Amino acid sequence: MTRYVAIGDSFTEGLGDTLPDGAERGWADLVATGLAADGDQVEYANLAIRGRLLEPIVNDQLEAALALDPAPTLLSFNGGGNDMLRSSASLDRLIELTEHAIRRCTASGVRMVVLSGADPSDHLPFGSTFRRRGEILTQAVEKLLPRYDVTFVDCFRDAELRRHAYWSADRLHLNTNGHRRVASLVLAALGHPVAAHVLDPTPPPSFRLLSEARYYGEHVLPWVNRRLRGRSSGDDRSPKFATWTPIPA
Repeated sequence: MTRYVAIGDSFTEGLGDTLPDGAERGWADLVATGLAADGDQVEYANLAIRGRLLEPIVNDQLEAALALDPAPTLLSFNGGGNDMLRSSASLDRLIELTEHAIRRCTASGVRMVVLSGADPSDHLPFGSTFRRRGEILTQAVEKLLPRYDVTFVDCFRDAELRRHAYWSADRLHLNTNGHRRVASLVLAALGHPVAAHVLDPTPPPSFRLLSEARYYGEHVLPWVNRRLRGRSSGDDRSPKFATWTPIPA
């Protein structure tokens, strides 16, 4: 029996992998079904909520995950992307919170998978700042690994995932193919015989002034407006799977 719980932000909630009924699926859901497909009996919870900063992920989601009854046997952890989009982000604090989360899982006897989020820098305004911060955080997490028995899946430095074809229209969240690739990387890291999901090569999109203007109007300006109002896309949202949900084989 595997009881798998996922915590994090929009990356783990599954934004960009939108089903016909409007629900967001995402790589963590695909990992749960992948585990069940191998004949394991699986129960699954996903406490991730879009827009969450790392501190509430660690202080709230992690504690809620470890308090699930029965206790989880597997936990995936990712966070910090929303922090790094803010000028006030403290990388030292993000590293400290990440190590605290690893220590808590280790002490609880829960197998932990730590993911670095996919890198959207090539597609974002001022993406170089995000990439620099993400690289520092990823390197710091790598240095922690020898001290703890955790599995690390490095999506941030996965060159394939940086291709435009894996990203949704907002250029910040993965699309269905992006989530499929992350799921394949996680399942492989867990020892399952899964080949990494790869798309055929495609030329990068050409720059067009009208499409860029539309992108800023539809995606960048609303994000800026929420920041100015102190709001988050995840305000008043609840986890999509707050309790154990059986996953059919």
